[in-house]
Amino acid sequence: MSRIFVTGSAGFIGFHLVKALVKSGHHVVGADNLNEYYDVQLKNDRLDDLHTTFEADSLLSQYMFVNLDIANSDGLERLFDQNKFDIVINLAAQAGVRYSLDNPKAYIDANIIGFSNILECCRHHQVKHLLFASSSSVYGMNKKQPFSISDNTDHPISLYAATKKSNELLAHSYSHLFNLPCTGLRFFTVYGPFGRPDMAYYKFTKAIKVGDAIDVYNNGVMERDFTYIDDVIQAITKLSECAPMPQVSCITQSNAPFKIYNIGNNKPVSLARFIASIEAALGIKARQRLLPMQPGDVPVTFADIDELTDKFGLKPNTTIENGMAAFVHWYLAYINDKEIKKS
Repeated sequence: MSRIFVTGSAGFIGFHLVKALVKSGHHVVGADNLNEYYDVQLKNDRLDDLHTTFEADSLLSQYMFVNLDIANSDGLERLFDQNKFDIVINLAAQAGVRYSLDNPKAYIDANIIGFSNILECCRHHQVKHLLFASSSSVYGMNKKQPFSISDNTDHPISLYAATKKSNELLAHSYSHLFNLPCTGLRFFTVYGPFGRPDMAYYKFTKAIKVGDAIDVYNNGVMERDFTYIDDVIQAITKLSECAPMPQVSCITQSNAPFKIYNIGNNKPVSLARFIASIEAALGIKARQRLLPMQPGDVPVTFADIDELTDKFGLKPNTTIENGMAAFVHWYLAYINDKEIKKS
């Protein structure tokens, strides 16, 4: 089994990935800086859940957590010195499109400086495979649907998207120059239990539950390629086992061991259906406040996942109704548990 380093391990995707990897027999070191972009308590609760789960299954010896910011090059270098990582999965990033309008430095520090530190450590420590989080945001205002990895992505419309595009370019250069196998993961609206509170599905569920109106942008004329967390974890774990070989890419025309995949559902869901799925799970009708499109947002996301399906047999099958029902079930139990602890 492999020794794997997962950054952003207290985050939504990182938490689920660490759990899956350890349960599969891998030795995992997880790192996170536990920043305050959203409630740190949720991040700590994820870490507590991992500890409880691994302790119950006698798996604690396969897992270690480190409080570390990847922008800290010295700390990161020491961690790589102390461990012989086979695989690195970089999920640590400053997320969110709208937040980047007000806090651009956070994105440069985490997504550019932090990622360059990861690349340098992977280069100097002979890591066999680096996987890194990109985003569907790199497609910007592309009009062709579905979004394909062969599409031009040179016109990001948010700083967040620009930093993710930069990650892809940096990774490709390291792959080409130093023969570092790299796999980029363009995530499409990932959702599910223990999800991020800044995401629409979490905000909507919270607001509808207490009777508050929800903000519906672009007057509701939007579609998203919602991708359930279990489908995402299945894709990451499968791809982690398959380091790309040197090949002439239709995108780059270089001979680097480098690949990018869309990690999406390939079935865009209208905002109306999305809201209806939350209403059904809660048994409560939503009050809606219709608003114009927000800066940096896009009306539609739609992932072309043909290569992922053809090469690896990966095809998400979680409907928005089933996925949101699972999220709402977790959310209600989670807030109930928090209320019990307060009383």
